Amino acid sequence: MNSATDLAQIRFDNALRLFDEFVQNTIKHPDAATLRGLEGRFAERVQIQPSYWSQIKGRSRQIGERLARQFEQLCHKPNGWMDQAHTPGAAIAKPAAVAESTTDSHAARDDDERFIVGLVLTYYRRHPQRARTRLLDLLGEVLTPSAPAAPSKDKTSTAKPAPTVADANALWLRSQVGVAPLRQKK
Repeated sequence: MNSATDLAQIRFDNALRLFDEFVQNTIKHPDAATLRGLEGRFAERVQIQPSYWSQIKGRSRQIGERLARQFEQLCHKPNGWMDQAHTPGAAIAKPAAVAESTTDSHAARDDDERFIVGLVLTYYRRHPQRARTRLLDLLGEVLTPSAPAAPSKDKTSTAKPAPTVADANALWLRSQVGVAPLRQKK
């Protein structure tokens, strides 16, 4: 066998290993009803079509460089992990604390976050202008502080004073740090 065939086999084995890890982390007591749909959910996790995952498993498609890096990133593996043979007895899953500390802070952390991000992206890709306006309005509502509550007449209360306008502006400025502006569509 040549090195390209070896690499294709290693990537195939590692993709199946990632799927096994996904199954182990998703369900504690597998049964037929629970296993239905897991391949589709795994395909969503690695951001490919379920039919494409089926073709990879059936060996009618190979995992290329770009897809290998995508699998690594989305499954929280180090760069190059898909290109290395791993011993079958080695631990498959990373501890959650290690996985979270090595990932991008803006990356979705669980299936719920990935679902929401997917919905937002789908909406944005179908209606970019409307999505931009609506999302910025929604974020503005959430990030803008609400009107201060009426002060309590109870003098013994140790409640904090209502935030001032300066505090609200400082909060708004802090929330904008690290958020890139949206580019206009050409």
